Amino acid sequence: MAGKEDLKLLGLLVSPFVVRVRMVLSMKGVSYEYVEEDLKNKSELLLKSNPVHNKVPVLIHNGKPLCESLVIVQYVDELFPGPSILPTDPYARATARFWAAYIDDKLFPAWYGGIVKAKTEDERAEKVTETLAAIAQIEEAFAKCNEGKAFFGGDSIGYLDIVLGSFLFWFEAVRRMYGVEIISASKTPLLAAWAERFRESAEAKEVVPGADEALQFVNKFAAAAAAAK
Repeated sequence: MAGKEDLKLLGLLVSPFVVRVRMVLSMKGVSYEYVEEDLKNKSELLLKSNPVHNKVPVLIHNGKPLCESLVIVQYVDELFPGPSILPTDPYARATARFWAAYIDDKLFPAWYGGIVKAKTEDERAEKVTETLAAIAQIEEAFAKCNEGKAFFGGDSIGYLDIVLGSFLFWFEAVRRMYGVEIISASKTPLLAAWAERFRESAEAKEVVPGADEALQFVNKFAAAAAAAK
């Protein structure tokens, strides 16, 4: 069990990767100082704490920085008492890590790097296809691993729920901006039902922003980019 802790989280409220860390800290009942970063004017503390990527989230624990959301989530899970976030079974734990990597390496670049940042309609259509193919794979994985339970983690929210659930408010923003439904009741019914349970959970309501915040962020950056031309 960890003793008296000095925890500081450098983040961005609309970053799904920061949302993950905030969720696990909340679920563990851990107190911490939250520092909102301006990505257009990054703090010296952020640049010093994450010199490799200069990105949030960064969790500074007793003066020592940890970077990358999945690393931080696992670290917090191992360090602090409370409900286990990762599965305790070694095979289930390894499988959860595999799908978490798939979500970040395959799904995220398709919908955010593709749909949101596409420069042409053809490019966006191609990325929509990639995104829907990736989410279909996750639908199959959910069907195999949850065995009729409410969440990836079983009857309660766990590691994979946090990893994928942190994107849901952005998925809604994408639907509003481009009419693209990434998780739908017709094509991914299991994930659609799961997403509704996740959104309504106390764990999600505690820290997850809404789609309005994501849209405001996009509009702010678009306005800044237009003004800079």
